[in-house]
This record gives sequence, C-alpha cells and structure tokens, in this order.
Amino acid sequence: MAAPGWLTRRNRPATARSVLAGEASAEAARKTSAQYAESAELAAPEAAPEEPEFPVAGDERAAAFFDLDNTVMQGAAIFHFGRGLYKREFFQRRELARFAWQQAWFRIAGVEDPEHMQDARDSALSIVKGHRVSELMAIGEEIYDEYMAERIWPGTRALAQAHLDAGQKVWLVTAAPVETATIIARRLGLTGALGTVAESVEGVYTGRLVGEPLHGPAKAEAVRALAAAEGLDLARCAAYSDSHNDIPMLSLVGHPYAINPDTKLRRHARANEWRLRDYRTGRKAAKVGIPAAAGVGALAGGTAAAVALHRRRR
Repeated sequence: MAAPGWLTRRNRPATARSVLAGEASAEAARKTSAQYAESAELAAPEAAPEEPEFPVAGDERAAAFFDLDNTVMQGAAIFHFGRGLYKREFFQRRELARFAWQQAWFRIAGVEDPEHMQDARDSALSIVKGHRVSELMAIGEEIYDEYMAERIWPGTRALAQAHLDAGQKVWLVTAAPVETATIIARRLGLTGALGTVAESVEGVYTGRLVGEPLHGPAKAEAVRALAAAEGLDLARCAAYSDSHNDIPMLSLVGHPYAINPDTKLRRHARANEWRLRDYRTGRKAAKVGIPAAAGVGALAGGTAAAVALHRRRR
C-alpha cells in the first residue's frame, strides 16, 4: 500500500517505517469510518463520571484520540481476539507453542530486540495470510460479543461520549489490527479507528504489514496524519492513554489525559500537570488487564490465553 499523497514529507522524530505505518493507519481509518458512519449507534453509558471541563461544545476543529487496551477496554483487544480464533480452531497447537514463547520473551525480557520482534511479527501474520479480510471482520464481530463488550470501562466510555455530545469526532488509536479496532469503534458509536495495517491484495491478506505496528511513535504519526487530513487543530484536541509508550501521542495534543496509568505515565503526567482518571481500585489497579506484547502485530497476543485454555481442558 503506497503512502497517501495528501501528506507532505517533513522532518519528524520517528523512523520512516513509523511514518509509513501512521499514514497508512490514518488512511484506513478515514475509509472505514465513512463506511460505518450511517449505521453507527451508541448505547447509553452504564455510568457517568464527573463531567470533565473539556471538551468545548461546538469546536469542530477539535477531536479526541483514545488508546484501546486498558484505557477503553480492560485487557488487550488482541488477547481476546486470539481467544476467539483459537476457539474456532483457526490455528494449530504447534503454532500456539511458538507464539506463546514469543509473547513470553517480550513480557519477561522487557526489551524490543529488532530481530526477535521481526520473527514474532512474521509468525503472527502467517496466521492470517491467505484469509480474506471480510472473513476476519465477520469473526471479529462475534468475538466482540463473546469477550469484549462486557470489558469496556464505563468511565472512559462516558468521556468519549462527552466528546461526541460536543459535536467532535472520536477515534481509537491502537496497535491492534485496524479491522479489530474498527469493529470496537463502530460498536461503541465512535467515529473510527487507527490501527496496525496488514497488507491485503484484492481483499486477501498477504502476511505482511504496511510499515510497522502502530505502537509508540507510530501512533503519534497516525494522529498527526489524520489531523492534517481532517483539518484539526491538535492544540484543541484531546488524547487518552494508560501507557507511557503513548507519551509521544499524548504530547501532541493540548489536552492529554492519563487513564488508568502505569507507573511511568502517572509520574510523567504529574510532572507535566496532565489530567488523570483512574477507574480501578486497590489491588485491581495494579493487576487489571493483560499487557500486549508491544510491536508483535497481528495475533500473537492471544496465544497465552489459548495455551492456558488448552491446559485447563486437558
């Protein structure tokens, strides 16, 4: 997929692959949001937190960007998606062992070794290679109902609804596949989603990514690209995340929020006087959710759960 022509080159603190991933994600998000704009419908939020000072009603040059994992939804979307695929026997047990090892490497080592990450991405993408995009979208709808719907944070959902009520667009921004992110955004009545773009030709996955996973600096590039295309003023926009990995994205906007923040983000938010919201309590705040393996890409996040389920069945 070629980089969109509407974005000019500029010097940015990001790799070329981050820029490509961000621009590709922005282009995909705009297309998918247009497709679902007429059918989107939001159910009433389960609970409403204290009304925030922001957003400003009627400011059409402002928008909101929400991280997904542990910000909008408890746990990692790709983890739940992987559970659903394993339940449907989408991949074999021998593949699970390899993916589980790769997942464990990222979680234990805590480093992003380029060679090891590339191997993990290739393995994960091999699962969807040759499958149709429409097939994965249909399965994703079912998986949302099975595993994700009840894990949406009511407080964060209410924040998103506040932006919608103010007449602003609201986008998810996540390293999860853009197809999965788009399903979640549509079910929540949001504008659309920026996510990792897997290459497809004539509706069939090739097993390659466009650029790199939408993680860290790539998220910031996606938001920058979408803002340019939509005519947004980033100084009037808001961004929400739980992770210090998203500091580049949060730093782009005039209204950054730390939601259920990890230790590093909480420290950074306090030092920079960013707003904080925490919808967890006590020990749950430290344990809720399952961290995704940053940069793995398409499907490896679900393998740990699949292995655990298989062991329980045995």
